[in-house]
Amino acid sequence: MGETFMEQVRDFYYSSMARGDKRVENWLLMGNPAIISVIFMSYLVVVLAGPALMRDRQPVPLKWVLLPYNFFCVCLAAYMFYEFLVTSLLSNYSYLCQPVDYSNSPLALRMANVCWWFFFSKVIELLDTVFFIMRKKFDQVSFLHVYHHCTMIINWWLGVKYIAGGQAFFIGMLNSFVHIIMYSYYFLSGVGPHMQKYLWWKRYLTRLQLIQFVAFVIHTGYNLLIDCDFPQGFNVAVFLYSISLIFLFGNFYYRAYLLKQREQKKKLY
Repeated sequence: MGETFMEQVRDFYYSSMARGDKRVENWLLMGNPAIISVIFMSYLVVVLAGPALMRDRQPVPLKWVLLPYNFFCVCLAAYMFYEFLVTSLLSNYSYLCQPVDYSNSPLALRMANVCWWFFFSKVIELLDTVFFIMRKKFDQVSFLHVYHHCTMIINWWLGVKYIAGGQAFFIGMLNSFVHIIMYSYYFLSGVGPHMQKYLWWKRYLTRLQLIQFVAFVIHTGYNLLIDCDFPQGFNVAVFLYSISLIFLFGNFYYRAYLLKQREQKKKLY
């Protein structure tokens, strides 16, 4: 008599957990997907219920929370960028095809460690949404915003669980660099209205985000065409995910900047 569907699901779950990287299974949040699933579902509840709860309330003044928060995020991104860059160079990583080093060597563990910090940074960054809702900036909690935050914590939980290193470092390193600039912008904009004249480069930040996604598509696309000892399923996932972000961020850039420019020109004439 064959297994029931639930027995098949159970077997798949246990076999999937058994294939995880043994080095990280006792690290915070990495033993099983239970806690990160609770965090994920709690985030969705906040996104769905938060605006309704805040609708008849005054915005919460968070300046003195946001300034240290954004400064912390800048420092964390700078630390991760440094660790990804230095560890990859010391390990003689290839920027074209780099298998995962599952050993317990100091450099392999150092790379796994910064991969974990990158994942955990995505958990911390869920607070971005909470702060937007508390300040009643509901327009900031767009589909793009929620999609990006939701998918990153899941993608990188899986990344650390199964491929803590290898060519996944390229994604973490480049994204950390972008986040240094992004959270620096948030920090400066939170200082006060007098800083706005120095923040003319906001649109270029969106361009930089688009460039990184194009770089991910090129990087993983190349590895889809060659024989590289790196899980092909993850390459396919990153390739398709990056394309989705190019479309979403591209649409945001078009609506936020190009479309507004056209409308302003029409008003002039």
